[in-house]
Amino acid sequence: MTENAQQQPPAPNTELPTQYAPADVEGPLYERWVERGYFEADEKSDKPPYTIVIPPPNVTGSLHLGHAFEHTLIDALTRRKRMQGYETLWQPGMDHAGIATQNVVERELGKEGKSRHDLGREAFVERVWQWKAESGGQISGQMRRLGDGVAWSRERFTMDEGLSQAVQTIFKRLYDDELIYRAERIINWCPRCLTAISDIEVEYQDDEGELVSIRYGEGDDSIVVATTRAETMLGDTAVAVHPEDERYAHLVGREIELPLTGRRIPVVADAHVDPEFGTGAVKVTPAHDPNDFEIGQRHDLPAVAVMDEHAVITAHGPFQGLDRLEARSAIVAALRAEGRIVAEKRPYVHSVGHCSRCKTTIEPRLSMQWWVKVGPLAKAAGDAVRDGRVKIHPQEMEKRYFDWVDNLHDWCISRQLWWGHRIPVWYGPNGEVVCVGPDDEAPTGEGWHQDTDVLDTWFSSGLWPFSTLGWPEQTESLAKFYPNSVLVTGYDILFFWVARMMMFGLYAMDGTPPFHTIALHGMVRDQFGKKMSKSFGNAVNPLDWMDKYGSDALRFTLARGANPGVDVPIGEDWVQGSRNFANKIWNATRFALMNGATVEGELPDAARMSATDRWILSRLNSVVAEVDALYEDFQFAKLSDALFHFAWDEVFDWYVELSKTTFQAGGEPAEVSKRVLGEVLDVTLKLLHPVVPFVTETLWTTLTGGESVVIAEWPKDSGFRDKAAEQEIESLQSVITEVRRFRADQGLQPGQRVPARLTLDGTALAPHEAAIRQLLRLQPEGENFTATATLPVAGAEVALDLSGTIDVAAERKRLAKDLAAAEKEKAQATAKLGNEAFLAKAPDHVVDKIRGRLAKADEDIARIQAQLDRLPQA
Repeated sequence: MTENAQQQPPAPNTELPTQYAPADVEGPLYERWVERGYFEADEKSDKPPYTIVIPPPNVTGSLHLGHAFEHTLIDALTRRKRMQGYETLWQPGMDHAGIATQNVVERELGKEGKSRHDLGREAFVERVWQWKAESGGQISGQMRRLGDGVAWSRERFTMDEGLSQAVQTIFKRLYDDELIYRAERIINWCPRCLTAISDIEVEYQDDEGELVSIRYGEGDDSIVVATTRAETMLGDTAVAVHPEDERYAHLVGREIELPLTGRRIPVVADAHVDPEFGTGAVKVTPAHDPNDFEIGQRHDLPAVAVMDEHAVITAHGPFQGLDRLEARSAIVAALRAEGRIVAEKRPYVHSVGHCSRCKTTIEPRLSMQWWVKVGPLAKAAGDAVRDGRVKIHPQEMEKRYFDWVDNLHDWCISRQLWWGHRIPVWYGPNGEVVCVGPDDEAPTGEGWHQDTDVLDTWFSSGLWPFSTLGWPEQTESLAKFYPNSVLVTGYDILFFWVARMMMFGLYAMDGTPPFHTIALHGMVRDQFGKKMSKSFGNAVNPLDWMDKYGSDALRFTLARGANPGVDVPIGEDWVQGSRNFANKIWNATRFALMNGATVEGELPDAARMSATDRWILSRLNSVVAEVDALYEDFQFAKLSDALFHFAWDEVFDWYVELSKTTFQAGGEPAEVSKRVLGEVLDVTLKLLHPVVPFVTETLWTTLTGGESVVIAEWPKDSGFRDKAAEQEIESLQSVITEVRRFRADQGLQPGQRVPARLTLDGTALAPHEAAIRQLLRLQPEGENFTATATLPVAGAEVALDLSGTIDVAAERKRLAKDLAAAEKEKAQATAKLGNEAFLAKAPDHVVDKIRGRLAKADEDIARIQAQLDRLPQA
């Protein structure tokens, strides 16, 4: 089960400080791991590969609890696989984060009284690179604090030279395959960031607005439409009704007056209109609404833009130059003055899209943009999951994935920014359009110029699983480490990032998907299940908790809450509890070392072991098998819980305690138990290491004298099981637990000694009398021994003499009083539940509460009566 006997390690240093101080240990340990190259990956190795990419954090970002959570899970997976003998690559890097980074640098310029236009494009981009060098990427240092075992020498950035080449290459290929095109369409426009953003970068929230109903036309030729965006009526080019709506049949094909504009617009029949909603008629503004744009395409309607990129009205007339919200109020007032307002509803709460970066209300806008034709790419991404080449875990998340990829609209990939991958297309003086690949010469000469837009950040991060390995070059790293073994990421970016990587990976890598498994996790929330947010006042800086309790404590808390695809609540009390667990591991290992626990020499034969030794080894192998199975199913919460209870309850609270008697007695049994205890600690520390790496590294190297647990061999289930020993120790535990409970019920102090007679003959407990007496503080029976209480447990009998420790008469009186109260409670609850009139009127929750009181009363009566039966007659 252990490699240590074969390696013949140097004699371990068994000296450990009396207390574990994470701050003194973690930083130096991590630097030692990095210096020794433990986290690096060798593409020339003949070991099987195991690859995971980091979801690249924004260069503007810092470590938040979501990062800490996700990184803990990935680190646990990769540390285990490294110990299992895989050539393990956890690929690090950062995303250039186009909009976010440009906004940061523009704010810095604003403090100097400048804008990017004052610098010009080239100088501004240079300024961003300067900012990245000086201030970007602080998250890298924070990842080291957490213990991330990434291959730092392979760190990549989505704007570095190699990844830029990959972006240009795939753009050119998609363009040549007519999967990238330029067209005028409705896009989501941010008037603050002054760029298009994709559908998935729009956050919807309920806002208070107004709903106004406006009469278009006159008399029998009039029609009423309702809108929350009255300012867009200036760009209306039709009113649409359902083809089968008889109310408006006489108007279809005719023109009516558009108020305030002097224009006349047609009434068209379109099946998109819901005749049951509102008046059954809708205004059509093709330049400012995606649905209206589609109606306009079907009916060959003109698209009249009435706002500029700042959402300022450009239509001729009294509203020109007004901001959209100012124009809205002014237009409603003007319509009201003309008697055109039929109804107004304020406040009117409705869902409104906002820019995910700056929270500005999005403005749908007709714009010339670059697009990816996603139809064939999305079909391939869906097929890869349907045919089993890629598995989504948990499986119930597949439906969400299919709902997205099966209904994906073409992807707007151009952004009106200066920071990012510039679109590799040049325009000539005579209307020429040339897409330039990385090996092509860009056209030069008078009149030629490059497209001014840059690509959506998700375009470059969609290439991450293979661009980071050197693609488009056919590198050794690409051959070794592609496809990735698993992608660990939150379900919230299933659409943002995962679908993009699936589409691009399958396209660029000849149908080979970018990863075998997509393991989705939930979001970190506070202990009450509420989303963490600065505005809610419940956001937590994980560095604060790491400073206070240690990185292992934070990691273990996060892993212990990580059920697949489910949100993770976390509170400071839980981190403190995990810190206590780290201290328990420390103290128990320290005690074991002081008492001779060792890994030297072969593990003794089972025939030389006590039942206690055989029990713990049997349980150890069961836990190894259980943890392995849970890792393969990404059940981090369950495996962490299994390790917690095995380490704390079985190893530290039972085996270590039971071994004390053996150690004190000395001889061969003590030597055997010291070796068994060393084995158990060796394996347990290895099992715990992926989740709590720092404390386990310190303890394991001290215990074994080995170089590092990071590169130690992962434990294997030897198959050793001893059910008889397990049953024997379970009986022993039952005796000790039951007598301890009885002592507590009688008010005895834990260290208080009590005379006792143990009747163990004929039971499996006979060899354990010394341990039972020591753990229960039971003295041998004296000459005047009187059995005042007898406890039959597990086929044995424990008789206690309490005459010198408690006042039996007073104890009986107290218990009799408690019994009377419990019986009274039972009688009252029984009477209410037997009252049909009461049951007919009482709410279900009231009846359930009374049933709970009855059950509790029954439990109390049984417990108190058992205590009375055990006491002697006064």
